[in-house]
Amino acid sequence: MTSYRQPGTILTDHTFLVPVDHGNPEGDQIEVYAREIVATGKAAATLPWLLFLQGGPGVGAQRPVGREGWLDRALNDYRVLLLDQRGTGRSSPVTRQGLTALGPAKAQAEYLAHFRADSIVLDAELIRRELIDDDPWSVLGQSFGGFCTISYLSFAPHGIREAFITGGLPGLTATAEDVYRLTYPQVARKNADYYTRYPDDVELVREIARYLSERDVRLPDGAPLTVQAFQSIGGMLGQATGSHQMHYFVENAFTPEGDLSDAFLHQALAKRTFAGVPLYALLHEPCYAQGAATRWSAERIHTEFPEFDADQALASDAPLLFTGEMIYPWMIDADPLLRPLRQTADLLADRDNWPPLYDPTRLAANEVPVAAAVYYEDMYVPRQLSTPTANAIRGLRPWITNEYEHDGLRVSSGKVLDRLIGMVRGTI
Repeated sequence: MTSYRQPGTILTDHTFLVPVDHGNPEGDQIEVYAREIVATGKAAATLPWLLFLQGGPGVGAQRPVGREGWLDRALNDYRVLLLDQRGTGRSSPVTRQGLTALGPAKAQAEYLAHFRADSIVLDAELIRRELIDDDPWSVLGQSFGGFCTISYLSFAPHGIREAFITGGLPGLTATAEDVYRLTYPQVARKNADYYTRYPDDVELVREIARYLSERDVRLPDGAPLTVQAFQSIGGMLGQATGSHQMHYFVENAFTPEGDLSDAFLHQALAKRTFAGVPLYALLHEPCYAQGAATRWSAERIHTEFPEFDADQALASDAPLLFTGEMIYPWMIDADPLLRPLRQTADLLADRDNWPPLYDPTRLAANEVPVAAAVYYEDMYVPRQLSTPTANAIRGLRPWITNEYEHDGLRVSSGKVLDRLIGMVRGTI
């Protein structure tokens, strides 16, 4: 283990070996990395552990500097463990090169099938026992990390002392289709909010789309920037500052000569590439799957919402609507780094034997104290699915609020976490 200091904190690196397939513990192993953080002056103290499960899927835990954000509140009471979930960050990261080395697409898909919430929970249990034996720990799950927390409560509740969830209560039986039928309308509302705030952007965005529809525009990595690729940059609209970020992104799109600027194209590449998070693209829809295949749900459900049709928008006076967190098969084809994995992605989309991620019966008998922030206007995790789940988990106290967007944990300077801690402890 290696330890080092930052302002107000001491950090320690931990690496653990876990089986790729927990059903075959003697089989192939991978490394899982986690970063322990404790407040300066409390390193020798006996503190309860707080496991942080990051949003995603396929995204490594945050890389903090000192006691920033929610960590400042957490470190008052806990020794925090930031887990790089398997396949992310420093945890045997899933890469294009590594997947190719596994062999044909079928082998790659079989490997990736072990990188969902159920396997992440079993990793956490092995890590917990290695660090603190049989003592339970507290768990904080943000977004997809909340999905993992509900899986944890379903299959290993003995490992949890208390749980906090922010923007991450999934529908216990919801399919990917159910999710997208709720998120497309919410994305449309976020578009409306953006254009209301920046009305001049309606025509500017249409102008960019017209330019793209008439030319073969390439991003710096050679990927085509089509109208639909431009539309797919709307994922930011569900964040606290998303409409502002979008405005700043498009406001200088054109050079004085009328071409799209190099700066704009480089920003578009950064927002569109999956180079750093291939697992996100490959497992985004499968992270909802229980039993049935997803079959590229976002692409199929898209046709039910004609207001997102770019051709119709450009042929009329309607604003061009950006899409949100959806993953479409053309994204795999368009990304030079993911293109060799298209067959693997299709196999995952067609897989129909996914194991269950949640146990409604056990959750109905839950004994672990749980508090959850449900964001009323959440663009990624629909309130309409989160509220029934809150009611279905015994002892869960929900806080339904429109004070924050999906990134409330990150932007609230510890206020969201502080409220959830108070709810679990009975002081709120």
